[in-house]
Amino acid sequence: MEITPRQFEIIEAAGKILTASGVSGLTIKNLAKEMQFSESAIYRHFASKEKIIVAMLNFLADSIDSRLTNVIKSSDPEENFKVLFSEQISFFKKNPHFVVAVFSDGLMEESQLINETLLKLMNVKTKHLMPLIMEGQQKGIFTNAITTDELIHIIMGTFKLQMFKWRIANFQFDITRSGDNMVQSILTLIKTKQK
Repeated sequence: MEITPRQFEIIEAAGKILTASGVSGLTIKNLAKEMQFSESAIYRHFASKEKIIVAMLNFLADSIDSRLTNVIKSSDPEENFKVLFSEQISFFKKNPHFVVAVFSDGLMEESQLINETLLKLMNVKTKHLMPLIMEGQQKGIFTNAITTDELIHIIMGTFKLQMFKWRIANFQFDITRSGDNMVQSILTLIKTKQK
């Protein structure tokens, strides 16, 4: 997805408003005020609040896809698992407003298009996680007692909960340390027991 530098500024400002005020606070009027633009200047770049949110989620999906494609280099599924989550946590630590975009109250009630874009975002993460888990299972590193799909649900649910806790704590705890602990805990659960 191609976005202009000005559209990116609008997306970032929208993320900051979502962080401070939630979905109800994200209005074109508040966005224009935050950016010191006129409302018509915002409308030159995006037709609606929905289009801004969709652009934010699409940007996030494309960013995740690109970054995760570039970080998975090892032939060791366990190492790739650690790198994948470390990269995600590092990105969100630098860009907490994107965490807010995914976890804002009421976002899923906004529109069907936003829901579809959120699903696309989840699918991007699955696209990178699925082959990694499958390879780990085939090599006997990760358990086969649970299907690949079920493992991915457990892993992604755990990651989502970690990000949600960080969000509701107003980003006040060390997400890198907590994230590393989460990854180690997941690995403890999914790895096969070595004799």
